[in-house]
Amino acid sequence: MKAKPPGKLRDGAPCQVTGGVHAGKSGIVRDINTSKTGHVTITVVQANGERFKTLARNVVTQKERA
Repeated sequence: MKAKPPGKLRDGAPCQVTGGVHAGKSGIVRDINTSKTGHVTITVVQANGERFKTLARNVVTQKERA
């Protein structure tokens, strides 16, 4: 079984974490991976340079500001 990443999630997209341990944080999507079990994980980089990993299902993308 091969899972595909959520539709609008792409590397470099601004995002907001809505669930899990990092709920309320936001940043830029940097690394999208699919595990052996089919779960999609991403690395999020915050504005201050801090990185954290979370599940893609806990993230919503934001529109880029002009």
